[in-house]
Amino acid sequence: MSLNSNDRSIAGFTMAGHALVHWFETAIPIFLVVWLAEFDVSVALIGLIVALGYAPFGLGALPGGVLADRYGPKRLILLCLLGMSLAFTVLAAASLLESIYAIAVGLLLWGIAASVYHPAGLALISTGVEERGTVFAWHGIAGNFGIALGPFVAATLLILLEWPVVAALLAVPGFLAVIYGVSAEFDSTAAVEEDVDAGPDEALSLSDFITNSRTLFASGFAIVFVIVTFEGLYYRGVLTYLPEIMHGLPAVEGLDVLPALAEYDIEPEYYIYVGLLVVGMAGQYAGGKLTDRVPPARGLAVLFGILAVLALAFVPVIELGIAALLVLCGLLGFFLFAIQPFYQNAVAVYTPADTRGLSYGYTYLGEFGLGAASIAIGGFVLDETGVASFFVVVAAFAAVGATLSVGLALGLDRLFERGGTTERVEADD
Repeated sequence: MSLNSNDRSIAGFTMAGHALVHWFETAIPIFLVVWLAEFDVSVALIGLIVALGYAPFGLGALPGGVLADRYGPKRLILLCLLGMSLAFTVLAAASLLESIYAIAVGLLLWGIAASVYHPAGLALISTGVEERGTVFAWHGIAGNFGIALGPFVAATLLILLEWPVVAALLAVPGFLAVIYGVSAEFDSTAAVEEDVDAGPDEALSLSDFITNSRTLFASGFAIVFVIVTFEGLYYRGVLTYLPEIMHGLPAVEGLDVLPALAEYDIEPEYYIYVGLLVVGMAGQYAGGKLTDRVPPARGLAVLFGILAVLALAFVPVIELGIAALLVLCGLLGFFLFAIQPFYQNAVAVYTPADTRGLSYGYTYLGEFGLGAASIAIGGFVLDETGVASFFVVVAAFAAVGATLSVGLALGLDRLFERGGTTERVEADD
């Protein structure tokens, strides 16, 4: 089924926003090595400074969701794009000040600006788009495109140009997206019957925030939130440590990829990693299309089960050689991103439209904020017990998600109805 004009307009706007959020996000680590040499600081200090950028990215999702409900998602996304671009302009100017603390300011500004995108963008899709599953799929593909392209472009430009120039050039697509977004026209509430128009005069007070939060967590959304958190634990743990785990594997060491670039210390595992992200685009599309046909809880249960099996299979598969490893990484990339449209749709199904921004704020607090705990957990497990134990832990995250998803499919959310708290929001797709 083809998209109507309103769906297409929202899809284009949110796809640009999603790609650019991850374009900036994944370019930052590329600069880290350059900053270490440029400012002659310790790894601990530069790590703390980079963490200042990433921390608000997850923690700011909840207030971002509140602001999306208050001011409307389009306005928030435009401010996000403008803020991220200005933040990278600040990074470019930091070299003139010769101050690592100016970089800290730029990264902090980026994290604050980027944090509002996911709750605002997904709220816009969930309330404005008729073919929600299809647009979720294309939206996810755009995010994967940014994830893969950001570090590639940054690394390539750094071969030719000084890092401040590269930072400034990376900001240019963001400014262009702001211009495009200002001219984009669409109805942000076309897919819902409720009056969910937001405005500055409809400020969400502290008591309203508490009341709306209680309403959400006294419904099936409470289960969805925990499911998303365990997906975040799996996602962040795997994507953070997979390149390091593959580094030094005999099968990977024997793989020659573009030997001419060896002088730039580009390792084969990074090509495998980027390939995994590219395959993830297909997973996003397939998952999004299936959300129009498969109830979200059922789809989540199946996909979590597959992810658990893939995690447990990693250690025995790597003993089979590079071909088996490439197949496993391809499957992992496909299913790791195929699950995302399902939990995004689950939020839309199990929440009322007028708290959709708040709902997605909590969702990405769980995904990027609480899910980041697997970085600490995974690092400890890898140091103390090794790769096999790491993948057992990751598989356990998926197993918990699968169990909760089965419960949701069997009507576990109806326990909240019997408690007399809220009514379930039925799926409309």
